[in-house]
Amino acid sequence: MRTTLLGQGDAVVAYDDGADVAPVRSPRPFLVATSRGGAPVTDVGPDDHLHHLGLSAALPDVDGTSFWGGRTYVRGRGSTLLDNHGAQRVVDRHRDGDRLTERIEWCARRGGVVLDERRSIVVRDAEGGREIVWVSELEARDGDVTFGSPQTNGRDGAFYGGLFWRTPFTSARLRSADGAGEAVAHGSRSPWLAVDGVAASLVAATTATDMPWFVRATGYVGFGPAVAVDDRRILPAGQTLRLDLAVAILDGAPSDPAAVAAGLIGALDPGVALSA
Repeated sequence: MRTTLLGQGDAVVAYDDGADVAPVRSPRPFLVATSRGGAPVTDVGPDDHLHHLGLSAALPDVDGTSFWGGRTYVRGRGSTLLDNHGAQRVVDRHRDGDRLTERIEWCARRGGVVLDERRSIVVRDAEGGREIVWVSELEARDGDVTFGSPQTNGRDGAFYGGLFWRTPFTSARLRSADGAGEAVAHGSRSPWLAVDGVAASLVAATTATDMPWFVRATGYVGFGPAVAVDDRRILPAGQTLRLDLAVAILDGAPSDPAAVAAGLIGALDPGVALSA
């Protein structure tokens, strides 16, 4: 089921519960969006990666379970289709104005809950466009949990996994605090990233300074702060892993993306984002 959170007609931001996602694509809720002018800025199930679902919380390796979908990179074997796909199950949902909050269970392929999540999504009109603020807090259900990526499993550069945004752009100009271009943005710890398509632009910000940007602009355009880069990340029992991403959707490329990002960073304050 898909619920419109903002806008009307063809110019909307909507949230899908993921119930119709095939098991091999790791079913999970996801968000789709357009600019205020109606330009699409998310892509769902594109031919090149059927498991890419707009904006979603997607992790390729949680103690061996894929919450990313599709193939898993196996050291010594390459990308391999395994029977290891998990699913996210919404157990509680509440909407209050522009804020949607959920409790979600991350379930392994053969049963059992791996992670418990508290999720908050705020969608609102803002000066010059729209803003989306997504915060997820993950806790291990039983004992320590580890997170990996294709890079930690042997595929250099492929450290994707976390809050991931797939665009429909065929090409994009990339800017960050460290400079311009894909080679600079990929792996950058810049607090912001600007992705300028032909019909719309995105300015993304995160407080996750220990999660460098995974960025692609060759083959497809997508991005997100990466959870596991050089080594597996360990989430000890009783502790919380916070994922956050705020994105401004604009109908034109901003002249000062850093200024746009400054407002987004304020929206990611932990006391604000999960106060509901």
